[in-house]
Amino acid sequence: MSTEHASLRMVEVSGAEALWLLQGSTLGRLVYVQRDLTVIRPARHTWEYGRLVVRTPVQAAAVPLTATYQVDEVRVATSTGWTVTVAGPAEVITDPNEDAHYRRTLTGWTYGPHDTIIRIHPHTVSGFRLARGTDS
Repeated sequence: MSTEHASLRMVEVSGAEALWLLQGSTLGRLVYVQRDLTVIRPARHTWEYGRLVVRTPVQAAAVPLTATYQVDEVRVATSTGWTVTVAGPAEVITDPNEDAHYRRTLTGWTYGPHDTIIRIHPHTVSGFRLARGTDS
């Protein structure tokens, strides 16, 4: 007699689907290394003109040359969801008009020196769906 039970699988998605998932979300995490320690900061984002714009509570001077941004949606009740990771060169947005625009459109958590708008030029985009499957 065979017994079927549900298992979780991670299924890789295409780059186009990963970007679609990213664009449908607004909340994620900026990840970078500072003094040999991994730093993770909450962030809000928008995707514009092939670039990821992120508002995060980090000092502008601490923004690295490259950064990783991770966003996900996990449904605990159904054990399903997805995760997307974007990595590439990062730069602080210094143009006052552009900075003001993103401060109006992306909600921040802090204000002052720990409130920075960053642009990430994606070199890699990867995504996975968390799916329920069956094993026999």
